[in-house]
Amino acid sequence: FWDFFILFFCLPVVIFNEITKKRLLGDMSCRIVPFMEVSSLGVTTFSLCALGIDRFHAATSPQASTRPIEQCQSIIAKLAVIWVGSMMLSVPEILLWQLAQDTSPVSGVVTEYCTMKPSSNLPESIYSLVLTYQNARMWWYFGCYFCLPILFTVSCQLVTRRIRGTEKKNECRGTKHGQCEGHLNCTIIALTTIYGLCTTPENVCNIVVAYMSPDMSKQTLDLLNLINQFFLFFKCSVTPVLLLCLCRPLGQAFMDCCCCCCEGCGPDASSSESSADSKLKTEMSSSIFFDKPRETPPPLLALGTPC
Repeated sequence: FWDFFILFFCLPVVIFNEITKKRLLGDMSCRIVPFMEVSSLGVTTFSLCALGIDRFHAATSPQASTRPIEQCQSIIAKLAVIWVGSMMLSVPEILLWQLAQDTSPVSGVVTEYCTMKPSSNLPESIYSLVLTYQNARMWWYFGCYFCLPILFTVSCQLVTRRIRGTEKKNECRGTKHGQCEGHLNCTIIALTTIYGLCTTPENVCNIVVAYMSPDMSKQTLDLLNLINQFFLFFKCSVTPVLLLCLCRPLGQAFMDCCCCCCEGCGPDASSSESSADSKLKTEMSSSIFFDKPRETPPPLLALGTPC
């Protein structure tokens, strides 16, 4: 949902600015777009960390094959912590950027662009905090939004593989639960790989700009910024497709929802039969990822009387 939100709001603003050299929505877009982009990095970072923790708990659980499905309230609480935390860490971006204008010496056309400069109208305490954030922004990006998810995911995967290789090697080999756990681990590794490849150019550009910005022209800086945004939009486009392709229950549920919306869900026999069939398929596919302990009725006791 957050990736879709980035593509729906930020991509038109960037395209409009590159075509017309005017900033859509003015100063507000200069503050909201960086805030949403940094929040997107935070959501992806903390989501990968949460998925790594989940895989670690699945590997170290004493009854991993009978682990029940997590309740919806718990999942919503984790998502709320991830989203609220990411947006709170991105609040300095709102105060850091502002709209500026520049007149071309050749054509005389006034162009609008966003510059990283705290407003002088801010209170002194807030201004000093924003200025400190600006000075440490490059290393904060590199440490929190690049090194943290990659190192966290790699560490959890190595520990998980070691535990499964030593303690539950014979138990999980060839079983349905062992296959689904390996499939989920491959999904997390693929998500981390896409994220690492798409955020590497931005971190490299930030380091280059931090140490060579006085020697670089404004056109070069704008080009580097555009390349960074392109990789961010590419990540937001590829991640949902990758999830739908690798996570079979999610992809099956998405296809069933699309087919239901296209064909219509009428209360006839064919639709009820297809819905029952899709429900059965969804239950079978979801049981691949979460094997719940089935409740069996107690055995009947043989009761009798002397008669």
